[in-house]
Amino acid sequence: MLQSINKVIKVLVFSDLVLLFGWGLIAPILAVFVVQNIKGGDVKVAGIAIGIYWLVKSVIQIPVAYYLDKNHGEKDDYYALVLGTILASFTPIGFIFASLPWHIYVLQVFYALTMTMVVPSWGGIFVRHVEKRKEAFCWGLESSAIGIGAGIAGILGGIIANIFGFIPLFIGVSVFGITAALLLLLIRKNLLPKKRVFPVPKPQ
Repeated sequence: MLQSINKVIKVLVFSDLVLLFGWGLIAPILAVFVVQNIKGGDVKVAGIAIGIYWLVKSVIQIPVAYYLDKNHGEKDDYYALVLGTILASFTPIGFIFASLPWHIYVLQVFYALTMTMVVPSWGGIFVRHVEKRKEAFCWGLESSAIGIGAGIAGILGGIIANIFGFIPLFIGVSVFGITAALLLLLIRKNLLPKKRVFPVPKPQ
C-alpha cells in the first residue's frame, strides 16, 4: 500500500512523525518540569503556559495561512515549513536555561509562532500532493504515524526523564526537530510551481 503513495506524502508523514515524536517525549511531563525546576512554578503556571501556546498559535496562524495561500506555488510553503521546524527546535534548549515562570511563557510564545509557520504550510503541501481516491488512506497514514509516535514517545519520555533528568530529554527533542527539518530537503525538487497546484503528480 505504501508503495502507491508518492514521495512527497511519504516524506511529509515521516518528517511529521519525527518532529512530533520528539515533542511527544516532553509533552506529558512538561508540567512536572515546571513544578520541579521553575522558581514559583506550580500547576497553574503549567496550565497558563499551555494556554498561551494554543491561544497564540490559533490566532496568528490564520493570517499566516492566508498569506501562504495568496502566493500560489509551494516555495513559500516549503520555506515556511523548513524554517519553522528549525526554529521550533530551539525551544527545548531554552527550557534548559529557564528558571522563572515568565521564561516558560516567552518560550511558549516563541514555540507557538514557529508552529504557525509549520502547521499551515505542512497541510497546504500535503493536500496538494494527495492523489485522487487515496485521500482517506493518506490522512489515515498521517494520523496513525503521529499517534504511534506520540504513544511511544510518551512512555519513553517519562522513563528517560526519571533516569537521566530533563536536560538530555530537551536536547533529544531538539535533535529530533532538526532531523525532521533535514528530511524535508528530500522533497525540495518536488515542489509545484506557481499557478500549477493540480493535477496531483503521479507516484514516484
